[in-house]
Amino acid sequence: MGEKILMKGSEAIAEAAIRAGAMAFYGYPITPQNETPEYFSRRMPELGRTYLQAESEVAAINMVYGAACTGTRVITTSSSPGISLMQEGFSYIANSDVPCVVVNAMRGGPGLGDIAPAQADYFQATKGGGHGDYHSIVLAPHTVQEQCDMMYDAFDLADKYRIMVVVLVDGLLGQMMEPVEFKDWADVKSYKTPDWATVGQGERSNRNIITSLEILPEDLEKMNLKLQEKYRTIEEIEVRFEEYKMDDAEYVITAFGTTARIAKTSVNMARKEGIRVGIIRPITLYPFPYAVIEKRVNQVKFFFDVEMNAGQMLEDVRLGVNGKKPVYFYGRLGGMVPTAEEIYTAFKKQIGG
Repeated sequence: MGEKILMKGSEAIAEAAIRAGAMAFYGYPITPQNETPEYFSRRMPELGRTYLQAESEVAAINMVYGAACTGTRVITTSSSPGISLMQEGFSYIANSDVPCVVVNAMRGGPGLGDIAPAQADYFQATKGGGHGDYHSIVLAPHTVQEQCDMMYDAFDLADKYRIMVVVLVDGLLGQMMEPVEFKDWADVKSYKTPDWATVGQGERSNRNIITSLEILPEDLEKMNLKLQEKYRTIEEIEVRFEEYKMDDAEYVITAFGTTARIAKTSVNMARKEGIRVGIIRPITLYPFPYAVIEKRVNQVKFFFDVEMNAGQMLEDVRLGVNGKKPVYFYGRLGGMVPTAEEIYTAFKKQIGG
């Protein structure tokens, strides 16, 4: 760890990925995350690592797929419409059991939408997005510092489970500037090429072949069952969350990412008026902290979910609550960012305030 540096979120996340051991970047520019690939384009060649701007997002994710098959720590970044174009590649990567990291700086949609921050890609990220039965681990930071720290976790989790890890931020987190302190550089020289990697036969008795294609249904079912077992393991041991002022809470706000950050101010406002409210912030959106929600059901009077979308994480909150307490929702759409006062006012309406 070193001294704190004032950096823009979209550049800080790139520097963190580089220090975490990213050896290759393939991507295509799209607002509001253009500073991220631009930063990679300067830093990666300085370190003798690979940077390539592809001709499209479709090309970029297939380059990521190829690099992942060699066991290389590889990353791409994009924003909502670009991520949509990558979905087929995500599905191929999932069924091929290879690791990679993807950063999505969400913007308003549907369609081309706008370049303002939003959280409407929750379903796409947590429910697979592409075709087939698969998941990616989804991490949701709420500060620039947390997203920097999270890049180390992202690569470690990707390698541990041979899975795609999505770091889900939004345009606001990428565009703000905050002081950050980076962790120590990963020892990339100590990394060994995995036994499963496709790097040529060499002295091996056979070549490794990686594919997502299984023509026989019984073989594809075996592959799917293997993936489902991996997901069950992840759901058991990799759930991450933050509870804020929940010890004596009578009400709970659920939120993720930037919205949770804003909602913390709303909670502080409520506390000044004697209203005991806390926050449950999922850090892993997949696997989702259902058990944490369930644990607090008997303690609180209701749940109040806040998001920058039409109510996507809301469905997972309701699953955790399981009908035992009311679940209310407040959302802004199309790139509109709620204020702390706005969230507090909407919350108070549910308690007759």
